[in-house]
Amino acid sequence: MLLHGWGCGSVSWAPIVDSLCELAEVQTIDLPGLEELALERRSIEPLSVTNLIASIVKLLPPRCVLMGWSLGGMLATKIASQYPERISSLITLATNVSFVASEHWPTAMHADTFAQFRAGFVENNALSLKRFVALVAQNDEREKLVLKGLRALLKDQAPNELWLDHLDILASIDNRKSFSELAMPGLHLLGECDGLVPKLCAAQMEKLNAKQALVTLPGVGHAPHWSSPASVVAQVRAFLETQKFHLDKMKVAKSFSKAANTYDTMAQLQRDVGDQLFDQHLVPSAIVDEVQTIVDLGCGTGWFTERLQAQFSGRDIVGLDLAEGMLRYAREHKASQAHWLCGDAESLPLRSNSVDLMFSSLAIQWCENTAALFSEIKRVLKPGGKFYFSTLGPKTLYELRSAWGSVDGDVHVNRFYPGETIRASVASANLDLLDWAYEERVLYYSELKHLTNELKGIGAHNVNQGKPTGLTGRQRLLGVRGGYEQFRTELGLPASYEVFYGIVSG
Repeated sequence: MLLHGWGCGSVSWAPIVDSLCELAEVQTIDLPGLEELALERRSIEPLSVTNLIASIVKLLPPRCVLMGWSLGGMLATKIASQYPERISSLITLATNVSFVASEHWPTAMHADTFAQFRAGFVENNALSLKRFVALVAQNDEREKLVLKGLRALLKDQAPNELWLDHLDILASIDNRKSFSELAMPGLHLLGECDGLVPKLCAAQMEKLNAKQALVTLPGVGHAPHWSSPASVVAQVRAFLETQKFHLDKMKVAKSFSKAANTYDTMAQLQRDVGDQLFDQHLVPSAIVDEVQTIVDLGCGTGWFTERLQAQFSGRDIVGLDLAEGMLRYAREHKASQAHWLCGDAESLPLRSNSVDLMFSSLAIQWCENTAALFSEIKRVLKPGGKFYFSTLGPKTLYELRSAWGSVDGDVHVNRFYPGETIRASVASANLDLLDWAYEERVLYYSELKHLTNELKGIGAHNVNQGKPTGLTGRQRLLGVRGGYEQFRTELGLPASYEVFYGIVSG
């Protein structure tokens, strides 16, 4: 559900609405022309935030992603706070918690500036609308393009009697408490060059609610979807993808901890993929003399931490993993000079600008939020620092997923992000993608139980939230085996792995 900003209707979503329709069912709401408001207008004098929100909520489906721009974003935030059961996720563009500055929230438009604009609107609303469009495009790196597009959009649009009420509502909303109470996933896109919503408000909003994702788009003003529609859609796509994948991180850590003693003897695929990342991507491109601090992200048992230590002798090597059991094993059996650190890749326990090189093989697929992951990578890398990674794609183990799909609709196989989502998250974090490669690997097994035992032995069995609980009946297991047998070849039962390799620079 899309809520537009002040001064324009839902047609203002034109640059991105078709792309959004590829991601989900999309509906728009025209604030100035709400049918309910037109019918009730005589009994509502003046229009209030409460009345406006009540009218919007009537148009919402029982459960939706609510997305708003500027005033629409402020109303969406208020609605998400008041009706959390109706909103699955919240997305805002160029939206502050308070549009007009106050002693409690100074990072906003100065009150005198807003008062002058309001007075001008009362005197000549058509001229004020043209001035507003200019302010929306001002400072944007694509200012002429944004200005041209918005002027063409609004050339035949005349302000109606509700617009002044909406302007007063814009000035009256204080969403500090509402924003701080948001519990559902949220993505908030701000423009680096926005002249109406200062970029400094991002840091203040993060203090209100650190669980909400705040992203500042470079070179963008107050109309991100006009200035950089591809970036906005990529951010939305990556954000929505995270809502489809729900990993239980405690189970991830526990599962891999339990597998520490058997991992190295059973993880042949993991070693082969890591060797390719190390030998074909890292070694040919890494400049040894410039590397001082190295992190093996998702180090597991420390297999590649040892190789890093040998390759970069005398450097500071950190092996970081979510699973304490893996780290205990690594400390006892692997490179003694490495520093072992327990932590989450989406919230790295590392100083900003402290890492020269980061290596991660088949680990980041266990992250739930790729946008948060690469934002953290950007934060900790020194300028010019590099991140070498391999990860799994959604085609991984599709045979096993298909076999279970013939039995029931539950989640039995871990699901991983497509390459488009990963690349979009890299771009949204303002990282440079230096290299990207793809391959499919297929392993073969004589019996299905050999595959499932191997997955359990390396800790990579199902750790999704919402997976089936309880025992699996004999008939269902027979059904899965029968379904998997359809894939059998002369080499045995195939297990396919989709592998992505990437190099990014900070």
